[in-house]
Amino acid sequence: MYQAVQQARSKRVGTNISKQLRKKYTHRSVRIITGDTVKVVRGEYKGIEGKVTKIIIDKNSIAVEGIKKEKLKGGKFDVLIHSSNVIITSLNTDDKWRVRILENKAKPKKEVKSKTEVKSKTEVKSKTEVKSKTEVKSKTEVKKGDK
Repeated sequence: MYQAVQQARSKRVGTNISKQLRKKYTHRSVRIITGDTVKVVRGEYKGIEGKVTKIIIDKNSIAVEGIKKEKLKGGKFDVLIHSSNVIITSLNTDDKWRVRILENKAKPKKEVKSKTEVKSKTEVKSKTEVKSKTEVKSKTEVKKGDK
């Protein structure tokens, strides 16, 4: 993880999406990008909702608009929240490529064949194999007889 390339690291900064978005996009989780609206579901800031302002890939953390702490000398700084502690409530749809990928439907699962269909196919294969083996034997016998 620590020596992973940037692309592999950024894939890990993902989180679950809300139930409404799950129904719409048929995805359970997605990468977080700047501009997504998230809701904090665990920790000190539980229940706060805001836009993502900054993403720190090294720590798998994000900074949310409206969540800041005050320094002793008076300044304010962003509080980093781990990506697993938030849920995406609305997506930033400026990126058309991202939207296109989210809207792709999941591929339907392969149909399960009944046992009778499987048996009939194996019987057909075994019968053809038996025929081909007997033909090979008869051809070799014919060649031996020629000598």
